[in-house]
Amino acid sequence: MGSIVAVISSTALLAQDDASGGAALVQFAILLMIPVALYFLMIRPQRRRMRETAALQSSLGVGDEVVTSSGLYGFITGVEDDLFWIEIDEDVQVRVARSAVQGRVSSATTDDDTDTSA
Repeated sequence: MGSIVAVISSTALLAQDDASGGAALVQFAILLMIPVALYFLMIRPQRRRMRETAALQSSLGVGDEVVTSSGLYGFITGVEDDLFWIEIDEDVQVRVARSAVQGRVSSATTDDDTDTSA
């Protein structure tokens, strides 16, 4: 009778070990998925934005209307190594770092000036 109890209890312990091993495997898989999720949700989009910004800053030239990260609008009048000369008003030019340029101002032309009513 004692050997039957020992066999039953050892079988029950093995079943518990298998169950806890499966749970540990699931926890380990979740732990591995966290960095993968961080990469796709945070790191990859940030790198894409950085590439787009670098491409924009390298494509800018004299005559482009831009906005800086501080909200300053103006036209590029000169380009140095890593600097832009931006004219913000007539005969008022400022020198800003290339990395401070946030974007190009789109010149959306509207037909509001033309009168279509007869």
